[in-house]
Amino acid sequence: MEASQKTAEIINIDCKKPAPLPLSVHVKQTIGLYFSQLNGHDAVDLYAMVLSEVEKPLLEATLEHTGYNQTKAAKALGLSRSTLRKKLDQYGIS
Repeated sequence: MEASQKTAEIINIDCKKPAPLPLSVHVKQTIGLYFSQLNGHDAVDLYAMVLSEVEKPLLEATLEHTGYNQTKAAKALGLSRSTLRKKLDQYGIS
């Protein structure tokens, strides 16, 4: 762990701020809420819906973080550059 990461952890402990919840916890809570709002209807195409809701902001945030450098963004995401470009086209991200 790098010094800056340790410093951040110490600051969180000293300020007594609660540790942020992992993304998986937020996803599970949101899916639970979605199911509770179905009012007896069946869920349809849930996998594709969740992926599209998560994937687009993931791509956007990664591009912003890398200064819109697609090569760096693809590497950060663990994708080939061509796969990244395909996904950007799919979501209308330029």
